[in-house]
Amino acid sequence: MPRRREVTKREIIPDPKYNNKMVAQFVNNLLKQGKKSTAESILYGAFDIIEKRVKEPPVDVFEKALSNVKPVIEVKSRRVGGSTYQVPTEVQPSRRMALAIRWLITNAKERAEKTMKEKLAAELIDAANNRGAAIKKREAVHKMAEANKAFAHYRF
Repeated sequence: MPRRREVTKREIIPDPKYNNKMVAQFVNNLLKQGKKSTAESILYGAFDIIEKRVKEPPVDVFEKALSNVKPVIEVKSRRVGGSTYQVPTEVQPSRRMALAIRWLITNAKERAEKTMKEKLAAELIDAANNRGAAIKKREAVHKMAEANKAFAHYRF
């Protein structure tokens, strides 16, 4: 957190194939060691698999999966008096998107399918249908916030 001025957010350029900013942000989070073309081929390959399996436009399935995984509320640690409380706070929209993308990617990597394209496609389909590991993660975060609702008065 800078002391002088607020940091400006960089504008994300929409991806070339679907002209969608969310897809571009997902590709940027998926890439490793600066290999954007590899990340794009993984995501577009996953979209092809989704189109074959679900018979719907893959971008619609992708957006539905993201909206299902986005958390509304989370807990943050707050130190009051000598003890630390888990205080439930609302999640900002940019952080919601970032968390949803991160959870989808990490849970896709842990799946049992062979290639990353298949793993990502399966995780996106599961998330669009309100099941899968990413949805479980969101439910766990919401449950934690619900359990600590008593400390809501310690909000920042």
